[in-house]
Amino acid sequence: MNAPQLVVHRDKELMAQAAAARLITRIVDAQASRGYASVVLTGGRNGNGLLAALASASARDAIDWGRLDLWWGDERFLPEGDPERNVTQAREALLDAVPLDPKRVHAMPASDGPYGADVEAAAEAYAQELARAAGPENHGTVPTFDVLMLGVGPDTHVASLFPELPAVRETERTVVGVRGAPKPPPTRVTLTLPAIRAAREVWLLAAGEDKANAAAIALSDAGEIQAPAAGARGRARTLWLLDQAAASRLPRSLYPPASP
Repeated sequence: MNAPQLVVHRDKELMAQAAAARLITRIVDAQASRGYASVVLTGGRNGNGLLAALASASARDAIDWGRLDLWWGDERFLPEGDPERNVTQAREALLDAVPLDPKRVHAMPASDGPYGADVEAAAEAYAQELARAAGPENHGTVPTFDVLMLGVGPDTHVASLFPELPAVRETERTVVGVRGAPKPPPTRVTLTLPAIRAAREVWLLAAGEDKANAAAIALSDAGEIQAPAAGARGRARTLWLLDQAAASRLPRSLYPPASP
């Protein structure tokens, strides 16, 4: 696994704008070289802030939206259209405003979908959908995502992998159901660390003083069971995108000057 790289921005607004520009470039490059791109979205204030920045970016039209596959790192197991679902928030922030191919938008199942309240069956269905999208070149049961984005929680959780809970200990399955999550709602569907590590690039987003302790712990050689963010690594690159508040407890030697 590669060592994490850090980029620290002045504030969360600049972080979102810069991350959106970075994502546009990464998608366009992938489409130019391979014909399509694959991205895993994250929810939360930083993930949605990035999507909103992307929606207002003048360069967004450089993306061929019809050749972009979108996946999610986790989802709140709630009814379709619930305002707390990550896919609902993503549609409001960006997806409804761009010409995506609906067949390439891979939302996680809802609690009123074909699997009803069976979160384990919903997780298995998403794992099978990932496996169907994986080609021989992926060497596994998930596609090699170009970029997989994760918000970092104050407790160091990423996706719905919470410290010490069973999901973060999973080493074989790519998607699992979560019950009893410490953050509401308690029932969720999440990618596991093996699935996250299939990505070429993993981007961890953290902004705000309430994320400073989590960033410091995750970047201090903590164990992934106690600090799931520490276990989120990309095959080619692991990138932490922070604002100055979230980076305030890191040693100055660990990160470069703020980006423009």
